[in-house]
Amino acid sequence: MSVKQQVTKSVLWSAIERFSVQGIQFLLSIVIARQLLPSDYGLVAMLSIFMAIAQTFIDGGFANALIQKKDRSETDYSTVFYFNVVISVFVYLLLYLLSPLIADFYNEEQLVIITRWVGINIIITAFSIVQRAKLTIQIDFKSQAKASLSSVCISGIVGLFLAYTGQGVWALVFQNITNNILNTVFLWIYAKWSPSWTFSWDSFKKLFSFGSKLLVSGLLHTVYINLYSLAIGRYYKASDVGYYNRAYSLAQFPSINIVSIISRVVYPMQCSIQDDDKQLEASFTHYLRFSCFIIFPLMILLSVLSKPLILFILTDKWIDAAGLLSILCIAYAWYPILVLNNNILNVKGRSDYFLKAEIIKKSIAVVILLLTLPYGVRVLCWGLVLYNILDFVIIVYFAKKVINTGYFLQIKTVFLILLLSAGMGGVVYVFINVVQNIFLQLFGGGLIGVFIFLFVGYLFRLDEIIYIKNKITRKHVS
Repeated sequence: MSVKQQVTKSVLWSAIERFSVQGIQFLLSIVIARQLLPSDYGLVAMLSIFMAIAQTFIDGGFANALIQKKDRSETDYSTVFYFNVVISVFVYLLLYLLSPLIADFYNEEQLVIITRWVGINIIITAFSIVQRAKLTIQIDFKSQAKASLSSVCISGIVGLFLAYTGQGVWALVFQNITNNILNTVFLWIYAKWSPSWTFSWDSFKKLFSFGSKLLVSGLLHTVYINLYSLAIGRYYKASDVGYYNRAYSLAQFPSINIVSIISRVVYPMQCSIQDDDKQLEASFTHYLRFSCFIIFPLMILLSVLSKPLILFILTDKWIDAAGLLSILCIAYAWYPILVLNNNILNVKGRSDYFLKAEIIKKSIAVVILLLTLPYGVRVLCWGLVLYNILDFVIIVYFAKKVINTGYFLQIKTVFLILLLSAGMGGVVYVFINVVQNIFLQLFGGGLIGVFIFLFVGYLFRLDEIIYIKNKITRKHVS
């Protein structure tokens, strides 16, 4: 099998895993959300920052370090495994003891017991980090897809049962725990790897020298992303956290999942050609354009259709999330550019640049958050848009130090796609303001948007559309 065929097959299985799993979770969250209150989601969202920080500590950047290292050994795998498990137990005990303080911070007494149950996920997931990394190194996303799909389906049934029997927030808690337990078990089965009784400090030091910088970078990013739920929960109502959390989940669903599908395959592939700058630059620009071709029109369309979408899938009790969703979609439209530039720093082994970029970006981000916090949740979301634009400026500055793709080349690569996407969004905006029926707004607006983007893109001879047309034509002829 050629490299191109392997990448294509891996992208397909990565897509199947992400969209089958995330798609099912998305549908389940909609059904469960119709049974629960915004405040129920808000309670779980309040813990997101603590859980995310804990998870970042457990991984410690070691998964990426294993993938990036060329001469990895069984000792490396076992060392990372035992480190993850020991740290997870320590972190859970710390979270257990701090749970009363977390509840006092939010003035929500029930968060004590919720924190202690949700925290169990920290230990569970620590047992599968190496297995998932090993499958990723082998570019085996088929096994990961089967593990994830099986666990999400079974845990989804548990969540639905608890939601419909009136268990409230506990439907979300136990759905998550069940999912992580099953996923860990299946990953052990498919990876066919178990740790040996060995731990090497030499191996730990080598992996930590690369992974530690990713750990600090990951912590900065994790704290910032979840800081919004913490700030909203502290200064506003639990329902406001719920609205923001639902809008955030919907906005990041297409962008993060599609980019993850591509980057999960591209990252190990690019690591294998990290010493060939010319081939690496060609790969970078190709996947940058391809990612933006999908993400830009999708996110702008979702932004314009936010209100009919919320009314259709979540009912009018969630209508306050619509305006937030529209803004957050603009912010997450930039996500593919940011991720691919971040990845190129890791591919070239420059986690030090990665860390420097994160420190600068997150320092600016906190200032933006503090300035927008007094003016409401909507202004906070506009602050996220500003942050993502500044993120682009900063990360490209560092990326161009290791690869010959600066501002001009990257903007030139995606500019026409961005322009066509914005024009398409304008037409759809006019349409939904003329039509009053939400079903016609949502489905009619969606079809019009897709048609306009593809048709005008074909007139401008976008490479991706010509490629799709040629593929369809050849299939029809054959």
